[in-house]
Amino acid sequence: MSYTGPEFEPPQPRRPRRGPLTVALAALVPGALLGWVVYEAVGGGGGADRAASAAPASRTSAAPFGASGSSASPTGSSAASSSAQDAKGDGAPGSLAGKVVVIDPGHNQGNFQHTAEINRQVDIGTNKKECDTTGTSTNDGYTEARFTLDVAHRLRTLLEKQGATVKLTRDGNTPAWGPCVDERARFGNNARADAAISIHADGSAEGDRGFHVILPGSVHAGAADTRKIVGPSTDLGKRIAGNFLRDTGEPPSNYVGKGTGLVTRTDLGGLNLSTVPKVFIECGNMRDSKDAALLTSGAWRQKAAQGMSDGIVSFLRES
Repeated sequence: MSYTGPEFEPPQPRRPRRGPLTVALAALVPGALLGWVVYEAVGGGGGADRAASAAPASRTSAAPFGASGSSASPTGSSAASSSAQDAKGDGAPGSLAGKVVVIDPGHNQGNFQHTAEINRQVDIGTNKKECDTTGTSTNDGYTEARFTLDVAHRLRTLLEKQGATVKLTRDGNTPAWGPCVDERARFGNNARADAAISIHADGSAEGDRGFHVILPGSVHAGAADTRKIVGPSTDLGKRIAGNFLRDTGEPPSNYVGKGTGLVTRTDLGGLNLSTVPKVFIECGNMRDSKDAALLTSGAWRQKAAQGMSDGIVSFLRES
């Protein structure tokens, strides 16, 4: 997914060495991230910096980023702390009966053949943007659209095993292009989703690595009013970020989000126009050789889907 717009924090220069977060993660448990310390800096809407942490004991027991247990400092930053929870496992099948989840696989393979249609401007509340974009790809040509649909199918299977009703904004070759970002938002709204997630992969520079979850900022303009969903969406995003980190081993982004794995934006139509709890996730950078090796691995994509599923399940059980 490309990053443009006045509300977006530009990519930060890559540090020559891994930051303290990555070092700490690597030192915890080689080959299995059973705990972590993360710092959240919520931007785009003037939110103060907050910190959070969790040390999960089992897959769905991972506490969300920013979970209770962190203590705020007088300066408005928070010192991270770890909190373990009892193992819960994946839960009994059917535990999410009655819950609706909308999965939005970013972009579309057909967008390349429909540039006029996807370049059409649509209203996102704050301004107008393109209906959609082509998305990015690895240097070897594995497209973001293929990646997102594959992960969406895996995630759907996991959530349906828990009894959730799962709906996709696009599936296979339907529709042939798009949908537009405003239509993707309306899809979740019309479904009255209890949770919605838009799946993406980034197209930044080589050396830029890691995942980040995009949270909706507070918007009240035109057709957009996110004020009621900012809180639950933030909770959803933190839970997904925590579980994704543990299940995949992919570190938080080293080029956006200040190492937190969380970014707040107010320039995305898919979030601005949503009336249900919704987040985006950038699973990694397709233009980085190390991340690309993960994103093109079916085994890793299954872990990515599991991390998302665990976060969504955790959120829905608490909501």
